[in-house]
Parts: sequence; C-alpha cells; structure tokens
Amino acid sequence: MMKRNILTIAALLFAFVASAQSPGEAKTILDKAYTAYEASQGIILSFTSTTMEADGTTYMTQTGKAFIKGDRFKLEMEAMNIWFDGETQWVWLKDVDEVNISNPTGQEIAVISPLALLGMYKNGYTLKTPLSQTVNGKKVHLLEMVPAVTNKDFKAVSVAVEKSSHTLVQVILTMSNGMRNKIDITNYNANHKFSDAEFKFDKSVHPELEIVDLR
Repeated sequence: MMKRNILTIAALLFAFVASAQSPGEAKTILDKAYTAYEASQGIILSFTSTTMEADGTTYMTQTGKAFIKGDRFKLEMEAMNIWFDGETQWVWLKDVDEVNISNPTGQEIAVISPLALLGMYKNGYTLKTPLSQTVNGKKVHLLEMVPAVTNKDFKAVSVAVEKSSHTLVQVILTMSNGMRNKIDITNYNANHKFSDAEFKFDKSVHPELEIVDLR
C-alpha cells in the first residue's frame, strides 16, 4: 500500500506535464516540463484517491496532500505520513504510533522518487492523441499513455486536463495486475518555496512516536 501511494504521487506529476496536444509534440513538451519540474521550489497537490479492482469494484477511498520539491516529497494521508529527503525515508504509521526509517536502494529510489518516475517517459511511452470528454463536470482533454516497454508497476495512465485552465482534473493509474487507482485532483499549486527541512521527519515535533530504524 505504501508503494502504491507513492506511485500515485508520481503518476500525478507525470500526468500533469504529459498533457500534449498530439503524440508528435509530446516528447518536446515533456522535456521542457521535466526541466521545469526539476527546478521547481515547491508543488502542493490535494487529491482524493479511489482504489478499484480489475472488475471495477471499489474498496478504498482516501484523501491526501503531497508536498514536492525535486526528488524530495512529503505525503500526508489519513493512515500515514511519508517523508523522503532524497536519501532517507520516514514512514509514520498512525495506527501504531510508529515511524520506520530506511535508506532506499538505487532501484527502490527509481520507484519511489517522483522525479525519477517522471523521467520514465525518456525510456519510451506511446502517447495517444487527446480526446474531448467531460470529467467531473469539466470539459477536458483526455490523454492515454502506455509504456512502450514492459513495466512491472503499472501498464497505463489516463489523464484528464481541463481545456479552459489547463489544470489536472483526474488521473487513472492502471497497475500491472489490472487494479486501478483513480485520483481526482481538488487543488494543484506550484507557487511554493520549500526548505529541505520540510522533507525530514522531526522527532521533536512528535516525541511520543516510537522510532524503528531499518537502515
């Protein structure tokens, strides 16, 4: 579940910058967006995530907020908070008042880092021409993206971008096993400046929590 939550954030970022007007223009737009995102001082996303089985059965809905700066991020959700400062990860499991600390491997970083996952388009994606549809009551461009090479984590991303404001409305992430995460964006704001300290767990703020160091 933790890995899926992090993938959700990455999918949001990837989808936001991948709203190209045609497949031929996608690579240039993604290159520019990747550079801009890499240099961003702070992004905040608010979202509602719904998990669905392959047959469409819904079994989990949760809200959350993501704070992102380059390869650093903080995720606030009902069941857990996650901090990642580019090297160390802290996961606060709220039901047991416990914080797990770990140093992800290079391979794990490639999965959990929004910046790393955002750059996956460089290895090849099939981008389809956007369709005009209505999603959540808004007129949107609907863009379908499929990895050109086998990906063990997810196999398709559907993105809805509002036509008038060019803001993200919805993302549907289809996992390799057929399960889907539908993410409805309630707010997106890239006008923030975060210090690096924002992405580190501060024990002094939560002295009551048990620390489990897995490094």
